[in-house]
Amino acid sequence: MTVTVVGSVAFDALETPFGKRDRILGGAATHFSLAARFFTDVRVVGVVGQDFGAEELDVFVSRGINTDDVEQVAGQKSFFWAGRYEDDMQVAHTLDTQLNVFAGFDPVLTAGARSADVVFLANIQPDLQRRVREQCVAASIAGLDSMNYWIESARDSLVEAIRAVEIVVLNDAELRMLTREPNLARAAREICDLGPRAVVVKQGSYGACLFNDGDFFFVPGGSRYTSLVYTDRLDALQIAPRSEVVVTPTTTRWPKRGSRRSRQSSSTGSG
Repeated sequence: MTVTVVGSVAFDALETPFGKRDRILGGAATHFSLAARFFTDVRVVGVVGQDFGAEELDVFVSRGINTDDVEQVAGQKSFFWAGRYEDDMQVAHTLDTQLNVFAGFDPVLTAGARSADVVFLANIQPDLQRRVREQCVAASIAGLDSMNYWIESARDSLVEAIRAVEIVVLNDAELRMLTREPNLARAAREICDLGPRAVVVKQGSYGACLFNDGDFFFVPGGSRYTSLVYTDRLDALQIAPRSEVVVTPTTTRWPKRGSRRSRQSSSTGSG
Protein backbone atom coordinates (compact mmCIF):
# COMPACT_ATOMS: atom_id res chain seq x y z
CA MET A 1 0.00 0.00 0.00
CA THR A 2 1.21 3.51 -0.80
CA VAL A 3 0.07 6.80 0.74
CA THR A 4 0.29 10.34 -0.62
CA VAL A 5 -0.10 13.23 1.83
CA VAL A 6 -0.64 16.79 0.62
CA GLY A 7 -0.25 19.70 3.02
CA SER A 8 2.05 22.06 4.85
CA VAL A 9 5.75 21.52 5.51
CA ALA A 10 6.67 24.35 7.84
CA PHE A 11 8.72 25.80 10.66
CA ASP A 12 7.14 26.30 14.09
CA ALA A 13 8.04 28.25 17.21
CA LEU A 14 6.48 26.89 20.41
CA GLU A 15 6.15 28.06 24.00
CA THR A 16 4.80 25.80 26.75
CA PRO A 17 5.02 25.83 30.56
CA PHE A 18 7.79 23.26 30.15
CA GLY A 19 10.04 24.95 27.60
CA LYS A 20 10.45 26.99 24.45
CA ARG A 21 11.70 26.26 20.93
CA ASP A 22 12.25 29.05 18.43
CA ARG A 23 12.51 27.01 15.22
CA ILE A 24 11.46 23.40 14.79
CA LEU A 25 10.20 21.40 11.85
CA GLY A 26 6.39 21.36 11.71
CA GLY A 27 3.42 21.29 9.39
CA ALA A 28 0.51 18.90 8.96
CA ALA A 29 2.11 16.95 6.10
CA THR A 30 5.30 16.60 8.12
CA HIS A 31 3.65 15.07 11.17
CA PHE A 32 1.38 12.80 9.13
CA SER A 33 4.19 11.42 6.98
CA LEU A 34 6.48 10.79 9.96
CA ALA A 35 3.73 8.75 11.62
CA ALA A 36 2.47 6.93 8.52
CA ARG A 37 5.91 5.80 7.40
CA PHE A 38 5.92 3.16 10.16
CA PHE A 39 3.20 1.29 8.28
CA THR A 40 3.58 1.91 4.56
CA ASP A 41 5.37 3.78 1.79
CA VAL A 42 4.69 7.53 2.00
CA ARG A 43 5.06 10.31 -0.54
CA VAL A 44 4.75 13.90 0.73
CA VAL A 45 3.53 16.76 -1.49
CA GLY A 46 4.25 20.30 -0.35
CA VAL A 47 6.18 23.51 -0.92
CA VAL A 48 9.06 25.02 1.05
CA GLY A 49 11.25 28.09 0.84
CA GLN A 50 14.95 28.64 0.40
CA ASP A 51 15.40 28.43 4.18
CA PHE A 52 14.49 24.73 4.11
CA GLY A 53 17.90 23.07 4.16
CA ALA A 54 19.46 19.65 3.76
CA GLU A 55 19.10 18.94 7.49
CA GLU A 56 15.33 19.40 7.35
CA LEU A 57 15.01 17.40 4.14
CA ASP A 58 16.98 14.56 5.69
CA VAL A 59 14.32 14.18 8.39
CA PHE A 60 12.11 12.79 5.62
CA VAL A 61 14.66 11.07 3.39
CA SER A 62 16.44 9.24 6.23
CA ARG A 63 13.11 7.72 7.22
CA GLY A 64 12.24 6.49 3.76
CA ILE A 65 9.68 9.20 2.94
CA ASN A 66 9.58 10.15 -0.75
CA THR A 67 10.10 13.91 -1.24
CA ASP A 68 10.07 14.09 -5.03
CA ASP A 69 6.89 16.20 -4.84
CA VAL A 70 8.24 18.74 -2.34
CA GLU A 71 8.85 21.92 -4.32
CA GLN A 72 11.48 24.40 -3.14
CA VAL A 73 11.02 28.03 -4.18
CA ALA A 74 14.17 30.15 -4.34
CA GLY A 75 14.16 33.56 -2.71
CA GLN A 76 11.17 32.85 -0.44
CA LYS A 77 10.67 31.62 3.11
CA SER A 78 8.81 28.54 4.28
CA PHE A 79 5.46 28.65 6.03
CA PHE A 80 5.94 29.70 9.67
CA TRP A 81 3.66 29.42 12.70
CA ALA A 82 4.30 30.51 16.28
CA GLY A 83 2.11 29.49 19.18
CA ARG A 84 1.89 29.28 22.94
CA TYR A 85 0.37 26.65 25.21
CA GLU A 86 -0.49 27.49 28.81
CA ASP A 87 -1.51 25.14 31.63
CA ASP A 88 -4.44 23.93 29.54
CA MET A 89 -2.51 22.06 26.87
CA GLN A 90 -5.72 21.48 24.92
CA VAL A 91 -5.71 25.10 23.71
CA ALA A 92 -3.12 26.62 21.37
CA HIS A 93 -2.77 30.40 21.27
CA THR A 94 -1.51 31.58 17.88
CA LEU A 95 1.15 34.29 18.15
CA ASP A 96 2.18 34.59 14.52
CA THR A 97 1.32 33.06 11.14
CA GLN A 98 3.42 33.74 8.04
CA LEU A 99 2.16 31.93 4.95
CA ASN A 100 5.19 32.95 2.87
CA VAL A 101 5.65 30.41 0.04
CA PHE A 102 2.53 28.52 1.16
CA ALA A 103 0.31 31.44 0.09
CA GLY A 104 0.68 30.38 -3.55
CA PHE A 105 0.50 26.63 -2.99
CA ASP A 106 -1.57 24.95 -5.71
CA PRO A 107 -0.49 21.31 -5.83
CA VAL A 108 -0.23 19.55 -9.17
CA LEU A 109 0.67 15.97 -8.42
CA THR A 110 3.14 13.85 -10.34
CA ALA A 111 2.14 10.46 -11.71
CA GLY A 112 3.75 8.77 -8.72
CA ALA A 113 1.75 10.81 -6.23
CA ARG A 114 -1.50 10.34 -8.15
CA SER A 115 -1.12 6.56 -8.25
CA ALA A 116 -1.18 6.09 -4.46
CA ASP A 117 -3.66 3.67 -2.91
CA VAL A 118 -4.49 6.16 -0.15
CA VAL A 119 -4.42 9.96 -0.17
CA PHE A 120 -4.50 12.16 2.92
CA LEU A 121 -5.57 15.77 2.44
CA ALA A 122 -3.88 17.56 5.31
CA ASN A 123 -5.00 20.92 6.63
CA ILE A 124 -5.14 23.19 3.56
CA GLN A 125 -7.81 25.25 1.79
CA PRO A 126 -10.84 23.00 1.10
CA ASP A 127 -11.01 23.79 -2.63
CA LEU A 128 -7.39 22.62 -2.93
CA GLN A 129 -8.27 19.47 -1.02
CA ARG A 130 -11.07 18.71 -3.44
CA ARG A 131 -8.87 19.32 -6.49
CA VAL A 132 -6.19 17.03 -5.13
CA ARG A 133 -8.77 14.32 -4.49
CA GLU A 134 -9.91 14.60 -8.10
CA GLN A 135 -6.32 14.02 -9.26
CA CYS A 136 -5.91 10.85 -7.17
CA VAL A 137 -8.26 8.62 -9.14
CA ALA A 138 -6.45 5.44 -8.07
CA ALA A 139 -6.94 6.06 -4.34
CA SER A 140 -9.56 3.80 -2.76
CA ILE A 141 -9.36 5.68 0.55
CA ALA A 142 -9.08 9.44 1.06
CA GLY A 143 -8.77 11.17 4.41
CA LEU A 144 -9.20 14.84 5.21
CA ASP A 145 -8.05 17.07 8.06
CA SER A 146 -9.25 20.63 8.65
CA MET A 147 -9.43 23.36 11.30
CA ASN A 148 -11.57 26.14 12.72
CA TYR A 149 -10.21 28.73 10.26
CA TRP A 150 -11.65 26.87 7.25
CA ILE A 151 -14.89 26.08 9.07
CA GLU A 152 -15.41 29.80 9.67
CA SER A 153 -14.17 31.12 6.31
CA ALA A 154 -14.97 28.35 3.79
CA ARG A 155 -17.68 26.20 5.34
CA ASP A 156 -19.53 25.33 2.12
CA SER A 157 -16.29 24.40 0.34
CA LEU A 158 -15.26 22.24 3.29
CA VAL A 159 -18.58 20.37 3.26
CA GLU A 160 -18.10 19.62 -0.45
CA ALA A 161 -14.58 18.36 0.22
CA ILE A 162 -15.89 16.14 3.02
CA ARG A 163 -18.38 14.55 0.62
CA ALA A 164 -15.43 13.36 -1.50
CA VAL A 165 -13.53 11.45 1.21
CA GLU A 166 -13.90 8.32 3.34
CA ILE A 167 -12.29 9.53 6.59
CA VAL A 168 -12.58 12.94 8.29
CA VAL A 169 -10.18 14.07 11.04
CA LEU A 170 -11.13 16.97 13.33
CA ASN A 171 -10.63 17.87 16.96
CA ASP A 172 -13.64 17.86 19.25
CA ALA A 173 -14.13 21.64 19.16
CA GLU A 174 -13.92 21.70 15.35
CA LEU A 175 -16.42 18.86 15.01
CA ARG A 176 -18.90 20.67 17.22
CA MET A 177 -18.30 23.95 15.36
CA LEU A 178 -18.85 22.36 11.95
CA THR A 179 -22.02 20.46 12.85
CA ARG A 180 -23.38 22.83 15.53
CA GLU A 181 -24.01 19.66 17.56
CA PRO A 182 -22.53 19.44 21.10
CA ASN A 183 -22.83 15.64 21.35
CA LEU A 184 -19.80 14.09 19.65
CA ALA A 185 -21.56 10.85 18.67
CA ARG A 186 -24.40 12.69 16.96
CA ALA A 187 -21.96 15.17 15.41
CA ALA A 188 -19.90 12.31 13.96
CA ARG A 189 -23.06 10.72 12.56
CA GLU A 190 -23.91 14.00 10.80
CA ILE A 191 -20.50 13.95 9.11
CA CYS A 192 -20.95 10.31 8.08
CA ASP A 193 -24.34 11.20 6.62
CA LEU A 194 -22.44 13.41 4.14
CA GLY A 195 -20.62 10.35 2.79
CA PRO A 196 -17.50 9.52 4.85
CA ARG A 197 -17.22 6.07 6.41
CA ALA A 198 -15.40 7.17 9.56
CA VAL A 199 -14.71 10.22 11.71
CA VAL A 200 -11.60 10.52 13.87
CA VAL A 201 -12.00 13.00 16.73
CA LYS A 202 -8.74 14.34 18.18
CA GLN A 203 -8.89 15.21 21.87
CA GLY A 204 -5.37 16.43 22.55
CA SER A 205 -3.67 14.95 25.59
CA TYR A 206 -6.80 12.89 26.31
CA GLY A 207 -6.32 10.82 23.14
CA ALA A 208 -8.61 10.30 20.16
CA CYS A 209 -11.75 8.42 19.24
CA LEU A 210 -13.12 6.94 16.04
CA PHE A 211 -16.74 6.66 14.98
CA ASN A 212 -17.26 4.06 12.26
CA ASP A 213 -20.51 2.44 11.12
CA GLY A 214 -22.06 2.11 14.57
CA ASP A 215 -18.79 1.55 16.44
CA PHE A 216 -16.98 3.78 18.91
CA PHE A 217 -13.25 3.23 19.45
CA PHE A 218 -11.16 5.24 21.93
CA VAL A 219 -7.38 5.47 22.32
CA PRO A 220 -6.18 7.37 25.41
CA GLY A 221 -3.29 9.79 25.27
CA GLY A 222 -0.09 9.66 27.28
CA SER A 223 2.29 6.80 27.95
CA ARG A 224 1.20 5.74 31.45
CA TYR A 225 -1.26 3.13 30.17
CA THR A 226 -0.47 -0.53 29.72
CA SER A 227 -0.05 -1.14 26.00
CA LEU A 228 -1.05 -4.11 23.92
CA VAL A 229 -0.99 -5.12 20.29
CA TYR A 230 -4.17 -4.22 18.44
CA THR A 231 -4.66 -4.40 14.69
CA ASP A 232 -8.23 -5.31 13.81
CA ARG A 233 -9.56 -1.72 13.78
CA LEU A 234 -7.24 -0.91 10.89
CA ASP A 235 -8.48 -4.08 9.23
CA ALA A 236 -12.05 -2.81 9.65
CA LEU A 237 -11.12 0.26 7.65
CA GLN A 238 -9.32 -1.94 5.10
CA ILE A 239 -6.00 -0.24 5.85
CA ALA A 240 -3.43 -2.98 6.32
CA PRO A 241 -0.45 -1.87 8.46
CA ARG A 242 3.05 -2.97 7.56
CA SER A 243 3.70 -3.89 11.20
CA GLU A 244 1.74 -4.23 14.41
CA VAL A 245 0.14 -1.16 15.96
CA VAL A 246 0.72 -0.71 19.68
CA VAL A 247 -2.16 1.10 21.35
CA THR A 248 -4.39 0.79 24.39
CA PRO A 249 -7.95 0.45 23.07
CA THR A 250 -11.22 1.02 24.85
CA THR A 251 -14.09 -0.14 22.67
CA THR A 252 -17.84 0.19 23.17
CA ARG A 253 -20.76 -0.34 20.87
CA TRP A 254 -22.13 2.83 19.30
CA PRO A 255 -25.95 2.48 19.39
CA LYS A 256 -27.77 2.36 16.10
CA ARG A 257 -29.91 5.35 15.24
CA GLY A 258 -33.34 5.11 16.92
CA SER A 259 -32.43 2.30 19.31
CA ARG A 260 -33.68 2.36 22.89
CA ARG A 261 -30.17 2.65 24.24
CA SER A 262 -29.39 5.49 21.86
CA ARG A 263 -32.47 7.42 22.99
CA GLN A 264 -31.67 6.85 26.66
CA SER A 265 -28.08 8.03 26.32
CA SER A 266 -28.71 10.98 24.01
CA SER A 267 -29.26 13.36 26.89
CA THR A 268 -25.97 12.57 28.63
CA GLY A 269 -23.69 14.27 26.09
CA SER A 270 -20.36 12.97 24.85
CA GLY A 271 -17.71 14.98 26.56
